Amino acid sequence: MNIHKPGKSLLLPALLTTLLLPSMVIAQTSTTSSTKHIAATADNAVMLTVFLKHDQSRPLSALKTQLAQQEFHKVFPPAGVEVVSWNITMGIGQVIVLRLPASRLAEVNLAIENTAWGVYNTEFFPTYDFMPIAQAAQLKARQADATQ
Repeated sequence: MNIHKPGKSLLLPALLTTLLLPSMVIAQTSTTSSTKHIAATADNAVMLTVFLKHDQSRPLSALKTQLAQQEFHKVFPPAGVEVVSWNITMGIGQVIVLRLPASRLAEVNLAIENTAWGVYNTEFFPTYDFMPIAQAAQLKARQADATQ
């Protein structure tokens, strides 16, 4: 990198972003619209834990007003996305667990970006349902003990 001409080092990434970003947005929009009606099944489902940490420097009434203006409750969660749990965790904020087809992950992310930013700091943790695996392992272990 030439330290005497820092503008040149930024030119190529800026040019690539300008050229590629519109096609990425178009691709994401078409993917989102074509996957809206896919239901979560055992083969395609992911679970997503979303942490919504509210801005503690502002009063709750201001946060609620901003959420209403940004239409958070109209948009999130997107229709057809299952809410497994939605809890208030004191000291953290809202902790939401969603179950959805993996193909709809971008749609959920956009719903948060478009309606919750400015009110919440967000964290996302994609997971999968381990319960059937754990139960099968427990059953196998217990059956082995019973036969001994």
